[in-house]
Amino acid sequence: MQRYFDNLYAQSVNGQNFYDLMDLICSNENIRLAYRNIKGNTGSKTKGTDKLTINNVKNLTVEEVIGKVQGMFEMYKPQKVRRVFIPKVNGKVRPLGIPTIWDRILQQCILQVLEPICEAKFHNHSYGFRQNRSTHDAKARFEFLINQTGLFHCIDVDIKGFFDNVHHGKLLKQVWSLGIKDKKLLAIISRLLKAEIEGEGVPSRGVPQGGILSPLLSNIVLNELDWWVSNQWETFESDFKYKFIGSKYQALKKRSNLKECYIVRYADDFKVVCRTRTQAIKMNYAIKDFLKKRLHLETSDEKSKVVNLKKNSSEFLGFSMKVQRKKKARFGYVAKSNMTRKAKSQSFSKIKDAIKTVQKNPCAETVWHFNKVVMGIQNYYAPATNITNNLSELTSLLNKTLYNRLKNLRKEAKFSDMTSTLQQRYKGYKPKYYKIQQMVFVPIYAQRHKTNLCFSQEICNYTAEGRDKIHHNLKAIDKSVLSYIMKNFIPNRTIEYNDNRISKFIAQYGKCAVTGIELGKHDWHCHHKVPYHLSRDDTYSNLIVLHEIVHRLVHLKDIEKMKDLMKTLELNKKQIQKVNELRKHCGNDSIINWNQSASINYIEMNELD
Repeated sequence: MQRYFDNLYAQSVNGQNFYDLMDLICSNENIRLAYRNIKGNTGSKTKGTDKLTINNVKNLTVEEVIGKVQGMFEMYKPQKVRRVFIPKVNGKVRPLGIPTIWDRILQQCILQVLEPICEAKFHNHSYGFRQNRSTHDAKARFEFLINQTGLFHCIDVDIKGFFDNVHHGKLLKQVWSLGIKDKKLLAIISRLLKAEIEGEGVPSRGVPQGGILSPLLSNIVLNELDWWVSNQWETFESDFKYKFIGSKYQALKKRSNLKECYIVRYADDFKVVCRTRTQAIKMNYAIKDFLKKRLHLETSDEKSKVVNLKKNSSEFLGFSMKVQRKKKARFGYVAKSNMTRKAKSQSFSKIKDAIKTVQKNPCAETVWHFNKVVMGIQNYYAPATNITNNLSELTSLLNKTLYNRLKNLRKEAKFSDMTSTLQQRYKGYKPKYYKIQQMVFVPIYAQRHKTNLCFSQEICNYTAEGRDKIHHNLKAIDKSVLSYIMKNFIPNRTIEYNDNRISKFIAQYGKCAVTGIELGKHDWHCHHKVPYHLSRDDTYSNLIVLHEIVHRLVHLKDIEKMKDLMKTLELNKKQIQKVNELRKHCGNDSIINWNQSASINYIEMNELD
């Protein structure tokens, strides 16, 4: 599908409109890709109102899945959405809407085609729910604006219940304005927005959190805000000849009354920075007015404010940001960041729960769970400039809990008791190490500050140059062979098998697992380690890609034929061991058993050669 997506992106960059997208959305290849993407999603095992999960889909054939989805698109009526409430730290709950698994596959089909069109139109400094972008990229951009442009007046705006208050009519007009003018598709999106919620009825506003298409739709809503703020200064277009004044921005400062401002946004959390407090106050009122009149969204007066970053801190994505004077410099300021109070509280609760789990079941698995929780917190908050101090505070708060709950369960350990990976990560720190069943507890405070670089706008999934900056592994695979495998699925076999055989081929870099020979279009086979007629197991772990001759050798029982194949393949000792392991799973005798002396002589000859 890549060339289709690339074309959509290029056409969208050129400002073209799209009228016939349904044919591409309903295509066999797009539906198979949708299944592949949904299967890899952890939420695929979550039940909808029909009680079905991805496990109910994977045993169907490719033709059955494609037929089902194409039939849904003909006369689409979404099934009821399951309502789930997720508890928040402040005691409130976050409502999630879980569509049925078939509705999720259908939404994924739409998402795959709309995404390249929308990516071409989205603002550069929108980072939420977009491929290759993260919260760390948004934070890096915010710090760059503070450090490089010297803008210290920040506007904090809080939108009241954004996801629950999106205006459906306005959203559909915004989709249309992006050039998506396929009326049948717009009708389907409209029905998706109005899908009945179990126990609550048909919603008149909002996009369901939990829907596959919801993140993209939410970005479409706020994309208008991004460009409106950006066009006030950053991307302001002017015919003024400013070559004798300097840069465009210098000319704007001297010859206009425009307010100098920049926006950085992650989902519904965004910051706008301005040069002066007066400009910031005016922009604050203007943004609130824009959100209310243009996007039909209300803001919270209590949480929306203008912050002077020299005097007070502003919270963004779990980080508390403040400006401080540079050390050893008479002039100049730099952004400093800490974990927010809320982040520290959440981290404290997560680590404490992990300690309780170890106490209830002291074993290597629960200690590793504790380590994963700690390393997850360290990884996320590593860009905070004061991360070591923040985690040291947590360590001092949790030391008592660690001692009281685990003093009789853990033993003292040495740095050398850790795995080589953990040793590399925590080299240079000298805390007291403890272990349970040879699994060492990682130190909570041991994390140095990591500087985040700004996101490279050249990175893009829909251009050859952008993909070169992301992908390297696929370069080792013959693209023509991979394309052939993807297009030619095995009829009457499950969609899970057809999808996993592609994944396994890529994982093995298109080479035979036994001989290491690069495979062509017609000389490779996908083998079930435990035979399918015994296990009915099409999972990724039960598959292995082999050369056709090796595959025959695994299943053969005729000694004379096996001898002929052995002469053809010229396997060494290690390769014969691999074949024997596969034969054992199939219930066949090892090669060395049917003619031990011949096999030994054969191996010795190979080794001498």
